[in-house]
Amino acid sequence: MKDIIEGFLKFQSDAYPERAELFKNLAYKQNPSTLFISCSDSRLVPELVTQHEPGELFVIRNAGNIVPSYGPEPGGVSASVEYAVTALQVTDVVICGHSDCGAMTAIAKCKCMDHMPAVGSWLRYADSARVVNEARTHSSERARIAAMVRENVIAQLENIKTHPSVRLAIREGRLALHGWVYDIESGSIDALDGATNTFVSLANHTNVRATPTQLNVAV
Repeated sequence: MKDIIEGFLKFQSDAYPERAELFKNLAYKQNPSTLFISCSDSRLVPELVTQHEPGELFVIRNAGNIVPSYGPEPGGVSASVEYAVTALQVTDVVICGHSDCGAMTAIAKCKCMDHMPAVGSWLRYADSARVVNEARTHSSERARIAAMVRENVIAQLENIKTHPSVRLAIREGRLALHGWVYDIESGSIDALDGATNTFVSLANHTNVRATPTQLNVAV
């Protein structure tokens, strides 16, 4: 804990003065353009990876970057999604998985979760990804885990589209969804191309997105 307190003191003496005007402007309002949903893993820091300042990202972090499907008893993730899309009017949602994800590794290896029942219950929201991943052949255990990470991002994108606020915003053409996978070792990101349902290098395809900004509905 001592190092955390020392870090705060360093922030107060060094980092804060450099951004004093920014924090003054943020004191009573925020206007983030993006909802960023990532894993709680300590190795993935959304603001660092995207080089964004305070106030620019609305962040949800949890085990496995999971978004439960909308239901009759919405939880904290659902409430945060609704607030970001409806009240803050974000224009983009990023669901970001990462390499060596402990949650996805546990699912891919079918590890027993009896000693962590809350974790086991939470990871059931990735069941659709697990079923798809188990139906495929993988060249190695490492490849199976990497594929599970990607399938989970796809599954959570489908889950978030069941939220009324998200569905409405997509239908009105004011919200785009993005699915990313961050590689810890290389610092690279692969992004889901919704047109081909494949992951491509974000550095080489900066305009790629997981869904169109507007749905075409026949009348």
